[in-house]
Formats: sequence, structure tokens, C-alpha cells
Amino acid sequence: MKKGLLVCTTIMLMLLSACENVETTSTPKTSNTSNNREENATVSNTTSEHESETDESVIPKNTAEYCDDVFTNLDSETEKSFYGTWKVEKLLGFANSYNDASEYPTGQKIIGDEFIIKKDFFSSKGLKNYNVYQHELKNPLYKLNFTCYNTDSFYRLFKTDPDALNINLNDKVKYIVINDSSTNLGIPLSFFIVNNDRLILLLEATSFELKKVTDSLN
Repeated sequence: MKKGLLVCTTIMLMLLSACENVETTSTPKTSNTSNNREENATVSNTTSEHESETDESVIPKNTAEYCDDVFTNLDSETEKSFYGTWKVEKLLGFANSYNDASEYPTGQKIIGDEFIIKKDFFSSKGLKNYNVYQHELKNPLYKLNFTCYNTDSFYRLFKTDPDALNINLNDKVKYIVINDSSTNLGIPLSFFIVNNDRLILLLEATSFELKKVTDSLN
């Protein structure tokens, strides 16, 4: 009888010990689950914040549907970006509406040519392969005709792919034309100034990236 009681007591102690081990082992699992939930929540919040920032970056800062009609003389900031000796660096693209007198589709005969833009003098004689684009003007009339604040308004007016011209969503683009002061007639060269940082030459419907060789404000 005593032996039987001893055996029963021993079994009960073993069962109690096993239960305690099970509780001790299961507790960290509950803690890990909680930690995982917190980590997942943190990752989710970080992802949401990142997505929010990305969404804001693709929203136009200026949602004007059309470019501003300016039709004015150049201001000092634009003059600083515009005047100088420029070299034709590379072909960018074409307008969708019509072609022009340059070599479609590469414009290879104008790459590397230079021309001069000064306040009182303009010369495109350096575009030596195309007589129609060679002009030399004293006291030229430079006019800022349009300013665009987003790519939609830019494309709507000029029918030119802004991506091909490396014009980004919120870039500010000024359109400049040149008139002969003696006749008040325009010449078939015009320009885009992008963020007062880049100058793009337009030979009617063909666009070229320009690189400034020297500055000139006189």
C-alpha cells in the first residue's frame, strides 16, 4: 500500500513539473508574437510614409492647364542664362507637327557647330551647313513669349514630348524667340530655357541640347 502511494505521489510530482515546463516554454512564444506584431506595424508605417512621399513627388506643383502668355522682353535672370557662346551638343527630338530643313532624323550636320547670343548681337553663321538657319543681327529683339510650369501644359502648346527633351514634371520652361529689329520679322530659330539652367535650340521642329562655351552679358 505504501509503495502504491509512493508511486502515485511520484507520478503527480512528475506531471506538475511537466506542466510548469510547458508554461515556461510557451511564454516566450507569446512575447515573440507580440514583438513580431510591433515590428510588422513599424514596417507597415514606414512603407506607408514612403508611399505617401512618392505620391506627393508626382503631383504637379503648378496645375495650370496652359502655359502663360508673356510676350515681354527678357529679365536679367533670363539674360544671364541665355547670353553666351553656345555649342550644339546633341539631338534631343522632334515636334509631332511638322519637319524642318535639318537632316531628319539625326541632325548630324549641326552637331558641334557654335553660335553667339549677346544683348546687342546675334550670330548663327556657325550653323554652316544650313543657309536657312544662318543669321547675323545687330540689336536683335529677344522676346519671352511663353512660360510653362508643368509637362502637360508644355506638351499641349508645343506638341513635343517633354521626356525626349529631358523636361521633368515640375520644370519651368521659358520659350524665347528672336526678331530682326530692322524688319521686326522673326527668324527660324528659337529656344527653351529650362529652370534657367539648360538651353535647348529649336530649328523649327527639331530640338538640340546646347552647351555653353563662354558667358557674355554684353
